[in-house]
Amino acid sequence: MSDTLEIIATDGAPKAIGPYSQAIAAGDLVFCAGQGALDPATGASVGGGDVRAETEQTLANLAAVLAAAGSDLAHVVKTTVFLIEMSDFVAMNEVYAKHFGAHRPARSTVAVAALPRGFRVEIECVAIKAK
Repeated sequence: MSDTLEIIATDGAPKAIGPYSQAIAAGDLVFCAGQGALDPATGASVGGGDVRAETEQTLANLAAVLAAAGSDLAHVVKTTVFLIEMSDFVAMNEVYAKHFGAHRPARSTVAVAALPRGFRVEIECVAIKAK
């Protein structure tokens, strides 16, 4: 593995809303910061509290960051899903399964008290670069 860390940034996903990077690549590994349901063009929240719509936008944002890093959802090895209500698990999981298809990365799902911008869901991941 290289000692060089590469900062990943793309206009295809929302700008970081704090002092962090959208992702960092370290060798062939890509560490993506948590994404939520923000429209990258406007910065506005998407979904209006509908966890399905939020999960769709969140995964689209994550896919854009991965693409900028030379990866994609098929190369994700681990995700962490943060939900403010575990009762949203089934709805989130349906959208998640649609995006990942037969690929089944390792995953943790955690209930949290709150998320930035009033999100109902946030997802972060670790992936490998596509060859």
